[in-house]
Amino acid sequence: MSSQITCVGWVKRGVAKETPDKVELSQEELQRIITEAREDLGDVEGEDEEEDEGIPRDDDPSNVTADDDDDDLGPKDENDDDEEDDELAEYGLDKYDEEDTAASNLGDSLAGLTVFSSNDEDPYITIKDTDHYEREDFQIKPTDNLILAGKAEKDCCNLEIYIYNSEEDSMYVHHDILLPAYPLCVEWLDFDPNPQEGPANYVAVGNMTPQIDVWDLDVVDCLEPVFSLGSKKASKKKKKSKKGAAAETVEGHTDAVLDLSWNKLVRNVLASGSADNTVVLWDLTQGKPATTLRKHKDKVQTLRFHPFEAQTLISGSYDKTAVLYDCRSPDSSNRTWRFSGQVERLVWNHFSPFDFLASTEDGFVYSLDARTDKPVFTLKAHDEEVSGLDLSSQIKGCLVTSSADKHVKIWDILSNKPSLVHSRDMKMGVLFCASCCPDLPFVYAFGGQREGLRVWDISDVAAVTEVFGSRERLTVFPGSQASASADMEVS
Repeated sequence: MSSQITCVGWVKRGVAKETPDKVELSQEELQRIITEAREDLGDVEGEDEEEDEGIPRDDDPSNVTADDDDDDLGPKDENDDDEEDDELAEYGLDKYDEEDTAASNLGDSLAGLTVFSSNDEDPYITIKDTDHYEREDFQIKPTDNLILAGKAEKDCCNLEIYIYNSEEDSMYVHHDILLPAYPLCVEWLDFDPNPQEGPANYVAVGNMTPQIDVWDLDVVDCLEPVFSLGSKKASKKKKKSKKGAAAETVEGHTDAVLDLSWNKLVRNVLASGSADNTVVLWDLTQGKPATTLRKHKDKVQTLRFHPFEAQTLISGSYDKTAVLYDCRSPDSSNRTWRFSGQVERLVWNHFSPFDFLASTEDGFVYSLDARTDKPVFTLKAHDEEVSGLDLSSQIKGCLVTSSADKHVKIWDILSNKPSLVHSRDMKMGVLFCASCCPDLPFVYAFGGQREGLRVWDISDVAAVTEVFGSRERLTVFPGSQASASADMEVS
């Protein structure tokens, strides 16, 4: 089974520390981590035992059927044992422990091997010192981007941090972080709750548990997050309350965290959408929920803060709706749109501050003006769910979509007249996510069912260069269009 890349994100150039720190744990710290891990495992086992109550055990005599009794009491064929012995005879297992005389002369076969005291003396090793190359790969250059990829492979889940350098045409895994559960979303942020610290280089990871873990990307070999939001035990409290026990107040979510969005203008605010049908606004300074929004009737699959309006948030759900909130008074100031299918992805158009795009499970992409109820345009983009949706970071009108139909498509949506520029089967199976590089407007990262992380410079396609090559590149900064969108209101 090849590895799945379930979510991707980028870190812009110049943010990461040139030489990341390495963790060196003391014996006491290591013992504490081991103890906490055992306690967590014990809680999980206890939860499983509760769920298994009432299920008959295989070794329970009362669970034996009449057919089983007949099999046990029936006559046994004596020829079965003889046939089994004949099949095993060819392997010579009865002589397995006898000494092999050929193996005793192993030293003679190694006599011709020469051992050198160092690589400098070995004529067959052309690269004498590899430390220089290892140090060079470990350092992060100002021209490097980081790519964050949530990876799931059999029973192992981790976050891989890639170095991508377009000038050197290089990409490799710099380090990785072992995750406690299947990763569903990643969101970069630079806010540190400690007022004594400056800008950070953190990533928040949402997974199949209700807890959000925030990791330091400038630290290698870390075993613990910098801090966590919510609690894994929240889901257990929810299950117990269903059985009739008194429900306890839970801070945060009670089910898997499906999406995250960091507010770049009010940097201590992080929004999360969950399978428990809620949106939570977290105050990172306190590490606690500031507000819980309950406008959806099903799982909240996607959400995004507005790039220029700090108070404006939009969320999309399995209930086939998208809700726009004014976070200053979210209960009284909101607007709802209804779609043909479950909402998969939402993205604000940073070149047109009133507009946003929504994709659905039935293959449609909608462009909407936040001031009106009807879509600006409706596009049948794919045959199956549109799982990835992202606009170019600098090229106006360049939209890239990815889908469960295994294809990536590039669209020109300038003047709200969408046209297909290029389509490609990525040979990655079902595609889960797509994300554009903040520094390179034609470079996208994709994650899918197989073949790991894929980075594609779409400008290599002649049709893309023809359509977008001469189009002006625009660099948009948060707040630069605040005056242009100051009149935006929701009602």
